[in-house]
Amino acid sequence: MKRIETVNAVGHVLCHDLTRIVPGEWKGAQFRKGHVVTQEDIPMLLSMGKDHLFVWEMDEGHLHENDAAMRLGALCQNEFMQASDIREGKLELTATCDGLFTVDTERLMAINALEDIMIATRHSNTPVHAGDKLCGTRVIPLVVEISQIERAEAIGAGKPLLTLTPYKSIKAGIVTTGNE
Repeated sequence: MKRIETVNAVGHVLCHDLTRIVPGEWKGAQFRKGHVVTQEDIPMLLSMGKDHLFVWEMDEGHLHENDAAMRLGALCQNEFMQASDIREGKLELTATCDGLFTVDTERLMAINALEDIMIATRHSNTPVHAGDKLCGTRVIPLVVEISQIERAEAIGAGKPLLTLTPYKSIKAGIVTTGNE
């Protein structure tokens, strides 16, 4: 990422959302992260007080936060979870069915101990319903070293950190009471 003057930003990719505020009328992202600046954008950016912009400057050995969040989500997900769209470098996993949610806490803590990486989950061994959010993943900076994500993937060892086991419908059961 590098800082450049707005008037020289044509063709560059924005590193983060830029908010525009019109008091009493509107507040929101005028330009989204990833937007390629055009000549037509320059007057609006300047009117928003943006004399300088931070633009994306990709180099080898680093990964954008969105790509990193996607790879972290893949470490967590099993077949009964659905990934959200990535927004602002964050990916969330949601339950697709009712069931028991479990977390491999040992591996999760090892990954969260890595610098710049974060995976937040519900408590392990809890019931969940379809549509419940199970976890969120992100890296803290806008870019992270690929080696950090590779370390997390090595800890993941090809097995999901999170498991959602669907409830099974049973037709009969036995309840034993006393000392029979």
